[in-house]
Amino acid sequence: MRKHWLDNLRWVTVLLVLFYHVIYFFNNKGVFGGIGGFGDYPQCPQYQDVVMYILYPYFMPLLFLLAGISARYALQKNSAREWFKARTRKLLVPGTIGLFVFHWMVGYFNTVVAQRQGVFDGIPAVAKYVVMAISGIGPLWFVQLLWLLCLVLLLVRAIDKKDKLWNACGKLNIVWIILLGVLFWVGEQTLIQNPRPESADGLLNLYKPLFYLIPFLLGYFVFSHDEVQEKVGQAWIPLMACAIISGGILIGTTFGQDNTSPQYLGSPLNCIYGWLMCLALMGWFKAKFDHTGKFAGYMTRSSFGLYIVHYLVVASLGYMMTMYTQLPPVAMYLILTVAVFALSPLLYEILHRIPVVKWCVFGEK
Repeated sequence: MRKHWLDNLRWVTVLLVLFYHVIYFFNNKGVFGGIGGFGDYPQCPQYQDVVMYILYPYFMPLLFLLAGISARYALQKNSAREWFKARTRKLLVPGTIGLFVFHWMVGYFNTVVAQRQGVFDGIPAVAKYVVMAISGIGPLWFVQLLWLLCLVLLLVRAIDKKDKLWNACGKLNIVWIILLGVLFWVGEQTLIQNPRPESADGLLNLYKPLFYLIPFLLGYFVFSHDEVQEKVGQAWIPLMACAIISGGILIGTTFGQDNTSPQYLGSPLNCIYGWLMCLALMGWFKAKFDHTGKFAGYMTRSSFGLYIVHYLVVASLGYMMTMYTQLPPVAMYLILTVAVFALSPLLYEILHRIPVVKWCVFGEK
């Protein structure tokens, strides 16, 4: 029996990612990427940036956690070889070949947005194309890393062939489930605290493989149990209350800081908020949204595609409005928000109807 709450929470989280990137693109809090704000902080507070502080601590860990749950269900129906082959097509193909078919356009805007208009001067066309394709990874780091974590999962399964760990995790009560947040904190401590500009430290802090491995494996071993889901569902109200309180304290005491820095992410309060919100959202959707309909069914099928294509809309339109118009900030936010939620589905619907392109960009058969 399909768990609709799982599908619904996944596509809702993807929509949050789309909205996050609208705010992120114009942020002035020192978060890497985007085109910058409409003035320097604190002279220009840009209180709308609070969206980043609300969402960033939990929405990507939540996606990895849901992916771990889904991996458990898929491996109960398919052999490990069939499952990994499907994961390779769905994740690795868009994360590699898709860069050269579609995301080179994102790479172009990523380059000019970074105020490096002359970076391509004197570079041959082929080399320029390769640079743009690699620069276009953007949100695709998620699918690339998820493919690697799927490979790690197969190794873990080979060690625990009799499912002893999985069976043991199904017996956890709500107290132990909450205390698993310690692992959330441990994972954040693996970030490089003072990344060297000339090294790959920043790239490792972006991908955060050891950190994201934790929610992915927790999804597979712990939250794929019906009993655990029931316990979280029954406790969603106090979990949500605690998450909101901790989040309010976190944001109230740290607004203005770079909320993606290793120091910020590794703080105990950020980890408490992020973990409690993951639990609260899972519990809330389990208790209240375990059903589907036409719109939910469409979003379940298309949310992955929306995630794949949306950043081209954000980067291109956001750049052009900033460079070629005198629109007030409010208008830019409104236009970009409407555009990312309207044009991303349109772009997906067009591309996934083109036979070769849909395989390259979305990993569809």
